[in-house]
Amino acid sequence: MQRTLALFLGLALTAGITSGCAAQRISAEKAVAQAFISDEQEEQIGAQVKKELEQKEKIQYVQDPAIMEYVNRVVTPILRAANKDRKGVKWKVHVINDPKTVNAFATPGGYLYVYTGLLLAADTEAEVAGVLAHEAGHVVGRHSARAMVHAYGLQTITQLALGKDPGTAAKIAAQLVGGGALLAHGRSEETEADEYGARYAAAANYDPKGLITFFQKLRKMQGDTPGVLKWLSTHPTNADRIRHLEQYIAQKNLRGTETGTERLAPIKKQLGGK
Repeated sequence: MQRTLALFLGLALTAGITSGCAAQRISAEKAVAQAFISDEQEEQIGAQVKKELEQKEKIQYVQDPAIMEYVNRVVTPILRAANKDRKGVKWKVHVINDPKTVNAFATPGGYLYVYTGLLLAADTEAEVAGVLAHEAGHVVGRHSARAMVHAYGLQTITQLALGKDPGTAAKIAAQLVGGGALLAHGRSEETEADEYGARYAAAANYDPKGLITFFQKLRKMQGDTPGVLKWLSTHPTNADRIRHLEQYIAQKNLRGTETGTERLAPIKKQLGGK
């Protein structure tokens, strides 16, 4: 088994990752990630990342039941749609109490995090839904697992797949948090997550253009509040990306009627916003 696994990994990584062709590299990483990093292993890494965040970043979670009920109500139909593309994910949603940070991110194992600053920055529930759907898309696309293949190479992934080194998951989690690579995704991964996000938002009957309006708003705000809008620094947005998302929504005829402005307003007020 070990020899067969090593041979497969070697062929995939050599043919794709070292070929210099981005498309082949992504295809190879995805194949290896899907075949040899199980849902259980991603869950283990995600749990360890959560522990690292709590210990090193000292993050504080929102405990208000009304806020948590609101976020869960928004995200539930989105995750129901995501489960059709990737079964076996045990989703966990956390709201981080930090009104100055406009951010959301996903980690392996279906862990979704959203900052209260993002809830305060959004104008509509559809924008919140679009961001959460985008992050769910990163999980469905196994983007963190693909990044592990690219970053840690054949030997580490082999050890993880074979269970030879019980500490491998913990080491990867610590390096992800400590190295700042936790939120970093390439252009192809961001495009794929945008497309997933538009689909999942529409499937939940939200206006799929919510993610676009959120992009546009933050681009305008960024010049006035540098250092606060973290989401743009880790999800770089340009006119081409927005244009692609607009074209994708039109081509796929994605529609949703919900904007949810009236439901978001009291939540923002409860969080201390206007």
